[in-house]
Amino acid sequence: MTVSVITVTFNAVRTVQQAVESVVDQQGSFELDYHIVDGGSTDETVELLGPYKDRIAQLTSEPDHGLYDAMNRGVARAKGDIIGILNADDRYADSGVIADMVAAFEASGADGVYADLDYVDEEDGKTVTRQWKSGDPGDFRKGWMPPHPTLFVKRALYEQHGLFNLQLRSAADYELMLRFFHFRGATLAYLPRTTVKMRAGGQSNASIGNRIKANAEDAKAWRLNGTAPPPLLRLQKPLRKLRQFTRR
Repeated sequence: MTVSVITVTFNAVRTVQQAVESVVDQQGSFELDYHIVDGGSTDETVELLGPYKDRIAQLTSEPDHGLYDAMNRGVARAKGDIIGILNADDRYADSGVIADMVAAFEASGADGVYADLDYVDEEDGKTVTRQWKSGDPGDFRKGWMPPHPTLFVKRALYEQHGLFNLQLRSAADYELMLRFFHFRGATLAYLPRTTVKMRAGGQSNASIGNRIKANAEDAKAWRLNGTAPPPLLRLQKPLRKLRQFTRR
């Protein structure tokens, strides 16, 4: 099986090396198709990636229209049977993540596989501050969603149901999952282990104003699919995050 991973970068010199190493160090009986889509960094991000070029299928650096446009460019280039997206400030938890994902796809026959995620301190990248234990597939109408950084999906889903919707600024990943797995009926399987270490500091929760904007985008994600959002969604979705604030 060929597995594509896409990393989007922009002035990510502080964290990108950890992200890239966590991808190229993956072990298992699969073919890795790794794409880095850089938005025209003005720091040393691209130069730092030089030593990894022989393990990267394609590295481009050019202006884009933001994070989700860059992700769409990466998906368009991907050749894998399944596709995952790892942000430049995140990393895979260990070298067996992709092999376990491949095994989960083969065992379940699902269209997508997701797992658990650890939020780690933004500065040291190691200290666990929150844990997202995903659990078995739930109901999007009740605020459930899988952690997008852990999600791998069959390339056919993008081909059949489209890419990230650029009408959304911060919730395009949520809308994509909602479209694939709620409205279009694609199937999901849960891999019960931590696969991604994600640096804390997401913009949608940085302030009350940003949370209000995020709620508006969540609602828009439903409307873009021809349905009004569930009445309690703006409460249920953030309340689900409370259980994440635990330590090992």
